[in-house]
Amino acid sequence: MSHRLRAAMLRAQLDPAALAAAVGVDVKTVTRWLAGRVPHQRTRLAVADALGETEADLWPQARPDQAPGAEATAEVVAAYAHRADIPHHVWAALLAGATTRIDLLGYAYPFLLELLPNTMQLITDKASNGARIRLAFADPDCPHVAERDALEQIGGTLPGRIRNALNFCEPLHGVPGVEIGLHTVHLYNSVFRFDHQMIVTPHLYRARGYQHPALHLRELSPHGIFAAHADQFEQIWQTTTSYPKEAR
Repeated sequence: MSHRLRAAMLRAQLDPAALAAAVGVDVKTVTRWLAGRVPHQRTRLAVADALGETEADLWPQARPDQAPGAEATAEVVAAYAHRADIPHHVWAALLAGATTRIDLLGYAYPFLLELLPNTMQLITDKASNGARIRLAFADPDCPHVAERDALEQIGGTLPGRIRNALNFCEPLHGVPGVEIGLHTVHLYNSVFRFDHQMIVTPHLYRARGYQHPALHLRELSPHGIFAAHADQFEQIWQTTTSYPKEAR
């Protein structure tokens, strides 16, 4: 018996007849699903949509690619040799399209903060509509920033770039739903999350930020590469101190 399907129907308050009507099948077909038969993929997607669930949650046996340890390459939307190769319209679409969550993690990323003329107002509006915005920057005075500056061979300018990025964020101070934090972690990659999409830039030795490779990811599984980097953000975020200090 498909216990997951039955539980989802109970949560959605739909009986077999109501679900059958919602997806355009005979009620006997729903009964067979409840007995264990797995529908075709198109129907699985329709049922998942009707119940507010995911296909993998209802029929995990039909999505082996979303099982722990499975290949996660399907989550890679695009791969770029350098972050600078990502088209401007991709960044703009990710920022404008986010509705529930924006999580940004790096040393300094002023390029993203000045992406659009109204970036700060856009972020403020999203927070006002219920989105959670978390911006994590490196503490410009921490030892790791000096180390990163030396690795990138940028002549002691990284602390200033971070302060410049923080200055961009002044209009966000005190905005409900927006949090800014400073970390002291030696990063191995930067993470830019927009709802269920993400740009990850692995950090290369002696390469500067715009020279790092970049992966555009879309979340498909709780066990995939997206989830791994989302978890990294959460772990590092827990170490941050608020900026300005009275913000939390």
